[in-house]
Amino acid sequence: MERSLRAARVATYVYFVLCGTLMGAWVVHIPAVETRVGISHAALGGLLVLLGLGAFAGMQAAGRITDRLGARTVVPASGALCAASLVLPGLAPNPWTLAGALVVFGFANGCLDVAMNAHAVHVEQAYGRPVMSGFHATFSVGGVIAALAAAAATAVGLGPAATLAVLGAAGIATALLAARSLLPGTVPAADPAEEHAEAPLPAGSTAVRRQIRILAVLALMVMLGEGAANDWSALHLKDVLGTPASTAAFAYGTYAAAMTTGRLLADRTVTRHGSTAVLRWGAATAAVGITVAATTPWVWAAFVGWALFGLGLSGCVPQLLSAAGHADPAAAGANVSRVAGLGYLGMLAGPAVIGWLTHVTALNHAFLLLTLMCAATAATAGILRTTAAPGAPAAPSALAAPGSPGDAGGREVPVRLPSSR
Repeated sequence: MERSLRAARVATYVYFVLCGTLMGAWVVHIPAVETRVGISHAALGGLLVLLGLGAFAGMQAAGRITDRLGARTVVPASGALCAASLVLPGLAPNPWTLAGALVVFGFANGCLDVAMNAHAVHVEQAYGRPVMSGFHATFSVGGVIAALAAAAATAVGLGPAATLAVLGAAGIATALLAARSLLPGTVPAADPAEEHAEAPLPAGSTAVRRQIRILAVLALMVMLGEGAANDWSALHLKDVLGTPASTAAFAYGTYAAAMTTGRLLADRTVTRHGSTAVLRWGAATAAVGITVAATTPWVWAAFVGWALFGLGLSGCVPQLLSAAGHADPAAAGANVSRVAGLGYLGMLAGPAVIGWLTHVTALNHAFLLLTLMCAATAATAGILRTTAAPGAPAAPSALAAPGSPGDAGGREVPVRLPSSR
């Protein structure tokens, strides 16, 4: 059984890498698709909003479907759909068909995002210790794979459509092959004596619904900061501090590297200090970092600020999603979809919000809004104390969701897995 649990964890890593690879494959081919379809940057911006709206719709749809059918069914299905739809933007002959292709691809990507995070919650519950941040760290690996694959395809003369088709076919095979290792249903916590476990709220209670709403707002604020960093960090160094474009590009690289490093270390930190401390001190660190970046006149200090911002934010979203899933394991998919969905809207809105603020203040001063949001997140981090930490005592009968692969003929079947060492 321990071998099955390890296999489920590895399979979850595979789906996070797959999701990052598929999205990265589209991102690196955006310039080629834009040129082939013959649209302006402004028109492309509008089409990318459609991709985001499709992803948001997919997140909301996948939550309840995952709870009803089980992650073991929905994760591979959404992974295969996302991989299959990857080729559509590469085949689109005009803006209208490209719009439809991006909506479909965004919807499938949103489904995969929520379903794999819901399964990650079940894996974490079975392990009895934090593992969520490690999954999110591997998402970035997918972007690296996509960039390398695109470079190799260009070197051998493959066009965008052919490259996306090859990556899509490989993605379908990966999604289907990894499915056999996924957990069969919702699992209870394995170790009732977890040091940092805190008593959960009653499943399905009004308090749980209120907590999910608060977690969603926190996710929106945190991911708004992530979206702003993605689009404005390099421009900050170039336009505010006057660095060359080649130097300015390292601002985002510094931020991204710090975030990936932080996520690789976050699970051990949560195990030692608890998720509340990681969210509180992480958000506080991010607030200090973005304030330094916004106010310093020195380039080296700006790099330090962006690194602290990425390091501080790195563990926040995984803790929020983990808390949403553990608040009511039987509704993990729906709760994760609510938190991830509002957070995703924050990421989409981040660049626009900062852009609007630049009409009334300087770009670096606009970043102080992120300081306020990070400070508010740190002050509200105590909301995690009412969520069952990984390994906390579960309900006496933690059962597979009805209709899930772990459900035999509609009967609720207990799923028992041992904790790992």
